[in-house]
Amino acid sequence: MGIEVRPATAERFDDVATMLGPKNPASNVCWCLSHRLDSRTNRELVGPARREYVRELTTRPVAPGVLAYDDGEVVGWAAVAPRAELPFERSAKIPHVDDLPVWSLWCVRVRPGHRGRGIAHALLQGAVDYAASQGAPAVEGYPADSGDRRVDTTMAFVGTRRLFEAAGFTKAADTDAVAGGFPRVLMRRALT
Repeated sequence: MGIEVRPATAERFDDVATMLGPKNPASNVCWCLSHRLDSRTNRELVGPARREYVRELTTRPVAPGVLAYDDGEVVGWAAVAPRAELPFERSAKIPHVDDLPVWSLWCVRVRPGHRGRGIAHALLQGAVDYAASQGAPAVEGYPADSGDRRVDTTMAFVGTRRLFEAAGFTKAADTDAVAGGFPRVLMRRALT
């Protein structure tokens, strides 16, 4: 059947929770909000409130990301949204290349036990396809430029330059950001 990628809608919230939620519901984990919210709101939103915030995001007309399924089992997540709605819009470390209303793709997660099977590649393509279906003129990512070196799993969510290149992205700019000790680059894929 292969890998299928679908928008993270309210009907799929349990799968979003599988990908992003902690084992202990009271834990204060990212829920893929650290780069979606301003730092003050991110600090103030704790524990179960983070889950509810993400639940509300899935009810909006534009999904907060996409989910990958392997034979019906959720195995991956990618966050994608208009850059204008994100802290990246005001980032001092991630530059603007031009005035296009681009979308940002900033988090790619594959469940343990499912890695090394092309799921991250399917997620990038699915996120690009979703952004295109919503009228995005281009999608940007900000991956680590690690060459052939492995990125520590705690910082691997940003992806690697090689992963983005394999998905048709090209380097558009350097950044002042770092992930896992590696410089991050701005990668872009035009959609129009």
